[in-house]
Amino acid sequence: MNKTIAVIPGDGIGPEIMTATLRVLDALDCGLTYDYVDAGMVALEKHGDLLPKATLDKIAKHKVALKGPLTTPIGGGFTSINVTLRRHFDLYANVRPAVSFPGTKSRFDNIDIITVRENTEGAYLAEGQTISEDGQTATSLVRNTRKGGSRIVRYAFELAVKKGRKKVTAVHKANIIKTASGLFLNVAREIAKEYPQIEFNEMIVDNTCMQLVMRPEQFDVIVTTNLFGDIISDLCAGLVGGLGLAPGDNIGENAAIFEAVHGSAPDIAGKGIANPCALLLAAADMLDYLGMVAKGDKLRAAIRDTLTNDRASVTPDLGGQGTTESFGAAIAKRVAA
Repeated sequence: MNKTIAVIPGDGIGPEIMTATLRVLDALDCGLTYDYVDAGMVALEKHGDLLPKATLDKIAKHKVALKGPLTTPIGGGFTSINVTLRRHFDLYANVRPAVSFPGTKSRFDNIDIITVRENTEGAYLAEGQTISEDGQTATSLVRNTRKGGSRIVRYAFELAVKKGRKKVTAVHKANIIKTASGLFLNVAREIAKEYPQIEFNEMIVDNTCMQLVMRPEQFDVIVTTNLFGDIISDLCAGLVGGLGLAPGDNIGENAAIFEAVHGSAPDIAGKGIANPCALLLAAADMLDYLGMVAKGDKLRAAIRDTLTNDRASVTPDLGGQGTTESFGAAIAKRVAA
């Protein structure tokens, strides 16, 4: 197929891991054309805006974007770029796979969990956040809706069906947050009845975190609200070796953005040692989304093969002595074979 995607190289190590990722995609012969756009600190310096309108227009035009890590300056007046993108395009589903790979610093070798997180409402609302004049009391609004809960739970069940998964666990805190979390749980129970072929389980968030650490093999697909999903998806990344192996997919009705969920790592930017796996795995998910499932699977297999059989090419964070370039080149060689 021939498809143009928007490419946001990102800040810090972003351009380095993006170069490695696009090299692999080219070796896969995916028929992709890249339309480069700016966001983050690069955009602020060049255009005076962290997220220029031209960038938003290009993403809207192409409907698919591959994004490196972005830096939002600390301090008042700067809204999270990632949150802004998710809300602007109504990217309601944040999908975070956590899969074990060989040769990583992980205590487990059998993890295969997908966290499906509601991405646009819940506790991460800018509206309703106030602080009293004396600075002593801060108030934040948590708002969940039936619409938001319904579409994220349905997305999780449809994903389970599509990928041949057996179980969906709805994570909540309805025992204490009886309104906002209770509404989500009630909606999950209702929708679960429409999918009798998928086992449905519900679990309180604190118990979920304990169970993930003790017996992660019991989980398959997890669906939850925004704040809980943010925490749980990072916990799951820790089970497989860290954020360097954690892709993130942001899916809406009319657009999708695929990203490395880790930060821009300015401390190692320019040193050529950044691990490109998170962005490569996000690219594999993007290929699935574009209907190139076989190519996505081939990319994941090439990453696994490189980690197993070409340790000299692997970056130092994964125990190798390689570089971003050597790691990307080793994977590109395998997907081209």
